[in-house]
Amino acid sequence: MMKPQLFLLHFAGGNGYSFEFMRRFWPDFEFIPLELPGRGKRINEALLYDLEAAAADICQLILKRLHTAPFLLFGHSMGSILALRVTALLEGLGKPPLHLVVSGTSGPKEIITRKRHLMPRQEFMEELKIIGGIPDEILGHAELFDFFEPILKADFQVVETYDYSAFRPVQTPILAMMGSQEESAGNIGHWKAFTLSSFAAEILEGGHFFIYPGVERLCQIIRACYKPVRSAL
Repeated sequence: MMKPQLFLLHFAGGNGYSFEFMRRFWPDFEFIPLELPGRGKRINEALLYDLEAAAADICQLILKRLHTAPFLLFGHSMGSILALRVTALLEGLGKPPLHLVVSGTSGPKEIITRKRHLMPRQEFMEELKIIGGIPDEILGHAELFDFFEPILKADFQVVETYDYSAFRPVQTPILAMMGSQEESAGNIGHWKAFTLSSFAAEILEGGHFFIYPGVERLCQIIRACYKPVRSAL
């Protein structure tokens, strides 16, 4: 019997290793972190700067790995916005996820006033310190930051230059999560407008990267999205 699948989409600057801290909680699932070109195992591929191109790329990766068991799709921060577009593409192909789980953003309606991809280096570094999630070893090491800066800025450009008025609601249920310390946590309900199916929201203790200290609870919430199918088998 094939295991159910969990596909994961990383945050800005992330890669296929970004969710390894979650893997131990999914022994009964096929745990599949995905990554955009220009990093990790795809370091020799050109970076992408457009959401449509990024979504099409991820959609193809999923289709190559997809089997007949129901699957879940999870994205954090940039990965959440990307996952919504990927879900729409998969629905168009008749292969939607059982549930879309998003975290770290209040959705496409969140107004991005700070164009991080256009910031000069020092301002960009200060912005990253505020967001968190980037190790001090990278921010404090010029050569390391030289490597990561183009990747980070490409990812921010993907989500900061898209015309979000083009987004349409998906048929797939959405579960949204945010950290209690995030400024836009009170707007998490904005995600409800992007699904024609059921919607639920959870606020977990922490900031933008609440996923690290709250990993066990995070995984419990994601796993619960699969329970209706499990009980029906």
